[in-house]
Amino acid sequence: MAIVVQVDYGDMSLDQYDEVVETLGLLPGGPPPPGVLFHCVSARGDGIRILDVWESPEALEDFQRRRIGPVLEQLGVRSPPRMSVVDVHRYYAANPRARR
Repeated sequence: MAIVVQVDYGDMSLDQYDEVVETLGLLPGGPPPPGVLFHCVSARGDGIRILDVWESPEALEDFQRRRIGPVLEQLGVRSPPRMSVVDVHRYYAANPRARR
């Protein structure tokens, strides 16, 4: 079952987020990591907020363990984020190819 994940980093800037994304080898508008159906990030007064839709809790856990955790550690991000996860009832996604 798909899940929505809200992650709030109180001590991370958008520049630091961009460094994490670059280290992961992800491109803006490019394909997301396996298991991600939707991803966006925004600035907050005290840091950043990330909203994701994942195919499953297992896909999220695998990404956290194998990819994002080691990168955050490598870049010195030590404070754990506030995170909430809820099941998705239904979601819609635009087909980016249809916009061309």
